[in-house]
Amino acid sequence: MNTRNLTIVVIIVAVLLLGGCGCSSYNGLVQQDETVQNSWNNVQSDYQRRADLIPNLVSTVKGEANFEQTTLTNVIEARAKATSIKVDASNLTPEKIQEFQQNQGQLSQALGRLMVVSEQYPTLRANDAFRGLQSQLEGTENRIKVARNDFNSVVANYNVKVRSFPTNVFAGFMGFKAKTGFAAEAGSDKAPQVKF
Repeated sequence: MNTRNLTIVVIIVAVLLLGGCGCSSYNGLVQQDETVQNSWNNVQSDYQRRADLIPNLVSTVKGEANFEQTTLTNVIEARAKATSIKVDASNLTPEKIQEFQQNQGQLSQALGRLMVVSEQYPTLRANDAFRGLQSQLEGTENRIKVARNDFNSVVANYNVKVRSFPTNVFAGFMGFKAKTGFAAEAGSDKAPQVKF
């Protein structure tokens, strides 16, 4: 075999190896990206479940004649704001996730205030519908926490793949970028003060 043929064979083998690595990397990134998008959809689904429970809770609480109207108004407004933010799973930028998380956090705070204030109304606490809705909301909050943790886990796996060599070389060419997960809200390291 002469040098020319040997050079051609080496070039063909190198191209095949790079092409195989590129295809494998691309397919792996697509799979991980789809997992991240699916996990994000699960997060949104759990937040939607919470948003769907709130009108029933507010209606039940309205039955208490002396209940604080401003608390109910704050919950309704926070729900409207939280459900108005839609983040597309294919465009999970840090800014959009932060905005989504901020609006959901405001809703969580409003619901927390509603629950604290409701403790002052014994007839409301004795209401079976209220207790059932309160229990469903607590369960939904747990689902949200699990979905967010799952989302952060798949984002971490995706980011490891996107940043690892040699996949990072192909990821840059193919437009795959690291994604952002959920982070603790500012001030969440301090316990809230409940005052009556």
